[in-house]
Amino acid sequence: MSTTTTPNSKDTQTENAKRVLRNVSHFAELPLATQDALAGVAVPRQFAEGQVIFIEGEPANYLYILESGWVKASRMSPEGREQAMLIVKPGEIFGDVALFTNTPYPGTVVALEAVKVWAIEKSDIVALVTRYPELALAVIHSLGQRILYYIGLVEDLSLRNVEARLANTLLKNAEHLQGRLLIRRRKWATFDTMANRLGTVRDVLSRALRSLEEEGLIRVEKHAIIILDSEGLAQRGNP
Repeated sequence: MSTTTTPNSKDTQTENAKRVLRNVSHFAELPLATQDALAGVAVPRQFAEGQVIFIEGEPANYLYILESGWVKASRMSPEGREQAMLIVKPGEIFGDVALFTNTPYPGTVVALEAVKVWAIEKSDIVALVTRYPELALAVIHSLGQRILYYIGLVEDLSLRNVEARLANTLLKNAEHLQGRLLIRRRKWATFDTMANRLGTVRDVLSRALRSLEEEGLIRVEKHAIIILDSEGLAQRGNP
């Protein structure tokens, strides 16, 4: 059953959308009029942990902006093996590649925890890109960065062994917290999810983590992976 949105609630929704847009790197510097137009067509949605947002092969009808939580995009081989393609964190967009290339979604996206997103229909975002050149440039920049990401992923899988891929992934996702460089063990950093991202299996990943730990490059704790030697880890990440 559909519900009617009152003017006041619509205004509040638009203001909330504008607040989220200011935290999206590709949209934060857009002119206010362009942000207002984007916020006006964005619709809030929530997904529970483990819920599928869209499935590989579905028509790409929406672009999504992630407000909170983490999501994972992955593909499944005919043999049933999962390959994680992308881990999306708050302030990032997804679904854009398929939408702007007019192809089905290339992978399945699942909420790794409770998430909030803003969905923009394909017809709306295409119309806005046509109307606002600054938005078109922001979209091009976003797609270009996504291409570079996938080039790096192909390089990882084809030129580096598991330990080197792991070293690179840890460095790319590390954050400074309380004077330490670390990877917080969010749901995306579970052994299974990390193994999928690295194109390997859990046992091999465990051995790779143990090897890096024995070399004094990292320390694996219950809630985090602490990077002890970033320069040494970078050297281990070279092909």
